[in-house]
Amino acid sequence: MLKKTTAVATPEQIDRKWYVVDAQGQVLGRLASQVAVLLRGKNKPCYTPNIDTGDYVIIINADKVVLTGNKLEQKTYFTHSGYAGHGKFQKYGDMMKTKPEFVVEKAVKGMLPHNKLGAAQFRKLHVYAGSEHEQAAQKPVKYELV
Repeated sequence: MLKKTTAVATPEQIDRKWYVVDAQGQVLGRLASQVAVLLRGKNKPCYTPNIDTGDYVIIINADKVVLTGNKLEQKTYFTHSGYAGHGKFQKYGDMMKTKPEFVVEKAVKGMLPHNKLGAAQFRKLHVYAGSEHEQAAQKPVKYELV
């Protein structure tokens, strides 16, 4: 009888690539879910759930991402300093003016695993508000979102 085995990727076998994603005019949630797939490596045939098989992703034009519906006025972000009574709510529109990178990073981080593996995958994400980035030496490939 033939023995069937499942191929499991090892860290030495993983070939990581660099991708550039243009966020201009993209819906935040759809952008974040597709970037999370790239960071996790679910688009590769060697995907293994317990090993980081993902690629590096650079997101440019984070300040031009859009939300649908009335989320621009209704969606809020909550931050807490750690002291009692020091929680802050900020609207999405205000966050886009001050820290557009944080908005995209938070959306992508929420779609990754909430453990050490997710933290390692999140470290491969680089977000920039403008169209310039610092990773030109890695020769990233432009990735078209579906």
